[in-house]
Amino acid sequence: MTDIITNKPKSSPPDMSAQAREIFSARLLTDAQFEECVAITNIIGREIRKSGTFKEKLGDYSYAFSRSEKFDPMKAETILRDVFKARTGVSMNQLREKLVQGEQALTDEQRQKAYEGACQLGEIMERGDKLTFNRALSSEAQGLAKEFGVTDRAARRVMAEEFQAAEQTSLYEWGKELDEKIYRPQIEAERQQREQGTAKTRTRTRKRGPSRAGPQ
Repeated sequence: MTDIITNKPKSSPPDMSAQAREIFSARLLTDAQFEECVAITNIIGREIRKSGTFKEKLGDYSYAFSRSEKFDPMKAETILRDVFKARTGVSMNQLREKLVQGEQALTDEQRQKAYEGACQLGEIMERGDKLTFNRALSSEAQGLAKEFGVTDRAARRVMAEEFQAAEQTSLYEWGKELDEKIYRPQIEAERQQREQGTAKTRTRTRKRGPSRAGPQ
């Protein structure tokens, strides 16, 4: 999954940027323009995998790209769609639909795994370095989403549903308790260490006194 999760993520699909460079929409772009297209399509792909949506972000980036490069916004959107498909092998909407289908096909075994993932969030926070509940949850959900073939949002929702069903309490209410129990004491300890370090520095400065010589 991620760096604070014990399981390793599945390998990402191959990036076919070299092939994408030769498609009709990209052939007339400068190298800098194409690199920007690749960066934007990465952002849009991540948004699809995170939330299952892309049209708003695609519109925003198409407009921004068209302004900076003096394209028509519709042309910019077409270029981004074409580069995305050439790089990933699927269109933006096909990727979205695939993730929706993955959510609809979730098995009882996968739902049980989502529950187990929710239950280990406290342990993840204790092992991590000043992790909030939300960060731990997002990381675990992202790993499960990759494994199940669903969006991060769907994985979070399933984790919350299964935790609620099994524990008869809200996952997010439990998260608030974990933040108070684990995260806040870590932050408070860090603050105290920082203040103690500052106080020691000031003490050493006073002991040394002024560095300039007095009047001759």
